[in-house]
Amino acid sequence: DETSWTDSVSVAERVGTKRAVKKQHTRHPDWLKVQRPGGDDYMRIRNGLRASKLATVCEEARCPNIGECWSSKKGAATATIMVLGDTCTRGCRFCNVKTSRAPALPADDEPEKTAEAIASWEVDYVVITSVDRDDIPDGGASHYARVVRRVKELKP
Repeated sequence: DETSWTDSVSVAERVGTKRAVKKQHTRHPDWLKVQRPGGDDYMRIRNGLRASKLATVCEEARCPNIGECWSSKKGAATATIMVLGDTCTRGCRFCNVKTSRAPALPADDEPEKTAEAIASWEVDYVVITSVDRDDIPDGGASHYARVVRRVKELKP
């Protein structure tokens, strides 16, 4: 029997001359619920990212589907690496990635660390994305290109 912390939540009762109305919490249907992340593939990818100190949009943006992507329950584990650091120069309201007008410069060893991490994982698919870096003259394109070239060298 699965229980949720929301099962015990109810709307506060009104105090005063009006009659108190108490609403019961309506549970979401099973098809709408996201399973808690876990499994061997998920832990392997997560631990690899922690060890290499790489950022992922999955974690930085608090994606609720991280468990589906990082595990191979549907046949293909996917890792999404975010290059150019973990801080964006824009402040999009829909996104949870950290923002700053002047974030730290991208790490010089990021291309190598990213390529080594990807080469060590046994994933079927890798997505390389980035934060916006309006503070860098080329927007970070040359750094991004170095990452992609190094990944292709180590994992063709």
